[in-house]
Amino acid sequence: AVYMFYALAIVCDDFFVPSLEKICERLHLSEDVAGATFMAAGSSAPELFTSVIGVFITKGDVGVGTIVGSAVFNILCIIGVCGLFAGQVVALSSWSLLRDSIYYTLSVVALIVFIYDEKVSWWESLVLVLMYVIYIVIMKYNSTIHHCFERKTKNSANMVNGLANNTEMDDNSNCDATVVLLKKGNFHRKASVIMVDELLSAYPHQLSFSEAGLRIMITSHFPPKTRLSMASRMLINERQRLINSRTYTNGESEVAIKIPIKHVVENGTGPSNSAERGVNGTRRDEDMAEAGNETENENEDNENNENDEEEEEDDDDDDHEGPYTPFDLPTGKIEILKWLFTWPLSFVLYFTVPNCNKPHLEKWFMVTFASSTLWIAAFSYMMVWMVTIIGYTLGIPDVIMGITFLAAGTSVPDCMASLIVARQGMGDMAVSNSIGSNVFDILIGLGLPWALQTLAVNYGSYIRLNSRGLIYSVGLLLASVFVTVFGVHMNKWKLDKKLGCVCLSLYGIFLCFSIMTEFNVFTFVNLPMCRDH
Repeated sequence: AVYMFYALAIVCDDFFVPSLEKICERLHLSEDVAGATFMAAGSSAPELFTSVIGVFITKGDVGVGTIVGSAVFNILCIIGVCGLFAGQVVALSSWSLLRDSIYYTLSVVALIVFIYDEKVSWWESLVLVLMYVIYIVIMKYNSTIHHCFERKTKNSANMVNGLANNTEMDDNSNCDATVVLLKKGNFHRKASVIMVDELLSAYPHQLSFSEAGLRIMITSHFPPKTRLSMASRMLINERQRLINSRTYTNGESEVAIKIPIKHVVENGTGPSNSAERGVNGTRRDEDMAEAGNETENENEDNENNENDEEEEEDDDDDDHEGPYTPFDLPTGKIEILKWLFTWPLSFVLYFTVPNCNKPHLEKWFMVTFASSTLWIAAFSYMMVWMVTIIGYTLGIPDVIMGITFLAAGTSVPDCMASLIVARQGMGDMAVSNSIGSNVFDILIGLGLPWALQTLAVNYGSYIRLNSRGLIYSVGLLLASVFVTVFGVHMNKWKLDKKLGCVCLSLYGIFLCFSIMTEFNVFTFVNLPMCRDH
């Protein structure tokens, strides 16, 4: 059974997901839509096929238990592991977490309503599928909705804090945020964070056509990447303008440009008086230009060194990417052990599934998609069959095996992927991966097999749930969403070890409560398992 978990991870990561990426490229899908459809299917394929097998073959609750357990695992355990082992405090944005959590909450509420009577009809399963279609539409217009959300949030914040912000700007009028760009010096500045448009408005001048265009393109009507690029260009132009600016009268006297600066000595003992600096002659401009050029050269050297290091790291990583080939022995003792462990799997996949990551096999991506889908179905069937036998032998109900063993096994690849992303500082992607895939699990992983059974295979029939304790597990799933969002909010939208410990503790509580519920500790929900004598 453990080997089947590993086989599913290899097929999904190395063959199924790359083929889905090629399909998205050929269909010219946006990143949001592709992530909500094909890529979600790629990461949740084991759960989907487990649910299909539970509906059509085993006729049990192993699929429902797997998806419910996997959903809680994705929310609590993955976020907890990322918080503990990310190695840094990762900042989270409110939009992506609130978007996925709100729609996921609606999905779980719909699931609770539909399974409350322990049976699911055709129209209830169809509602779940249609809810996922609506989710795809929301992801399609994600940027537009995000801009509206930011605009309303910013307007409300400005109305509440407008007076305080104006007072703060007045108090910090002696601080110039551009001084560090003009000249190098052995001092530190105490300055508040100032927006680009506010910074440029502090030094008004006649705008050219290009400058006016840049200012327009940093507004909220443009995508974030465009706004960041245009803001960078504006800062560079403003810096150059301040360096080259010289104003004279009739040739007898100079006009001083007053730049009040608060200095802090290098050892941090205290500030010095503010000074008035005038622009006087060519020598001063040359010094400032030389300082600016030195800064630019140092930045370029640092960027080149960083790029070289990144390229070397990428080269090192490329040596270990992709599946092992059965005829190429890797170097290193650990790699050889992994190669020997996966050799039967690598041998079978090498001759049956083309690797569309290779340039000469890229055109066979549809064959990769079809063959990897068949292998996922086969491995899922063997995995569910083995786990069912283990549970029957040990006297453990199918729901418990699904919530614990199957849920953890099918979600470990997602956990590792989220941890890698969190270590790189991209907390939003890690959390969105864990919560966003749950929307697919609930609405498609459960809704699609139920719809096929009640609409196509046996029209008008019902999907009956054997375990009455599932309603309690799904209720705990809903509670875990609220607790997670509340915990992130109370932790000031930061993912750290403290939040990680809380999430892992809550996951342990969920497992204990679910197991005791299925064993009729609190109330009678299941009949005892029948055994052959």
